[in-house]
Amino acid sequence: MTSPALVDVDDVRAGVDAQVAAVVDALAHDLAHVGADAMIDELRAATTGGKRFRAAFCYWSWRAHAPAAGGRSDAASASRATLLGIGAALELFQAAALVHDDVMDDSDTRRGRPAAHRVFAAQHAEHGRTGPAARFGEAAAILLGDLALIAADRAFAAAVDPLPAQVRSAARSVYDLMRAEVIVGQYRDVLAQALPWGTDPRADEDQARTVVRAKSARYSVEHPMVLGATVAGADADALALVGRAGLAIGEAFQLRDDLLGVFGDPATTGKPAGDDLREGKRTVLVARAIQRADDAGRAALLSGLGRRDLSADDVEALRDILRSTGAVTDVETLIDELARPALAELGAAELAEPGRTMLTRLGRAAVERLA
Repeated sequence: MTSPALVDVDDVRAGVDAQVAAVVDALAHDLAHVGADAMIDELRAATTGGKRFRAAFCYWSWRAHAPAAGGRSDAASASRATLLGIGAALELFQAAALVHDDVMDDSDTRRGRPAAHRVFAAQHAEHGRTGPAARFGEAAAILLGDLALIAADRAFAAAVDPLPAQVRSAARSVYDLMRAEVIVGQYRDVLAQALPWGTDPRADEDQARTVVRAKSARYSVEHPMVLGATVAGADADALALVGRAGLAIGEAFQLRDDLLGVFGDPATTGKPAGDDLREGKRTVLVARAIQRADDAGRAALLSGLGRRDLSADDVEALRDILRSTGAVTDVETLIDELARPALAELGAAELAEPGRTMLTRLGRAAVERLA
């Protein structure tokens, strides 16, 4: 888990939380005349909690690439408030992605509470409204995710507005690419769920890693780090370095997430044990297990993956197969192979302190976390 002590250094979490709350408050004020209370209440819930490590990666990358560390002097107008605002935009975008993701995955919970579409469905049933409650819940959650995207854009635009035009344009390009990649990555994930699985496990693994990079790795670590460096005015070589390291750390982060989705403690992760197996997530972990399993194990995995009615015993049986094939060890090794050289490269880079140390500490925490 990303340690609270890390994201709280220099009051990054508190500052980002305050910026997020201010954006949502402003949106609530602007929409008061159209009766948006239910949507705003759920938007507040969707943006509460979370590790805030995307914002922290962005902030400390800015600190590491400040003009004193080689950044351009024309970027010196970037302030702490600018970076906290960008961090708020990243967290609002994350909220939108999670709300939409939960609808597509038909997830029941998020961060220990009912997923947004379940909340809206329950409200529908409680008030005796007409039509299918589940369909209403999904529709309302899609709209909530769209509202979170609007809030994210508001936060980003306000944050970068004081910057010089060249810096503002460069930052906007990174942010826009990040958003587009996540949408395409999510499509690739949905497509993967609809394609045959298990006939070519190596191709399945390649596809899973492509989804990981596009849907999660880049917007979780790479783009936040590149955004921070861009706002600091870092040169092309510095941007390439943090992009390269950030992508590797981001992929390792998502691979850790895949392990936690199967083996994590529900009290820590906020999701039921083995939920990713019930949702049928096509991960590197499962692809490796299918490659290595015997006929019986392979058949059990392929028949069990995606079954919403898996019992606790069923989940444990599938976990046993994942362990016995060595797939868990394989993924742990891959996490290390990705993260270790990336963290070493960051640690050796000519970056300003304490930014350099904080980036490496955040990266290590992201891939070693328990939730």
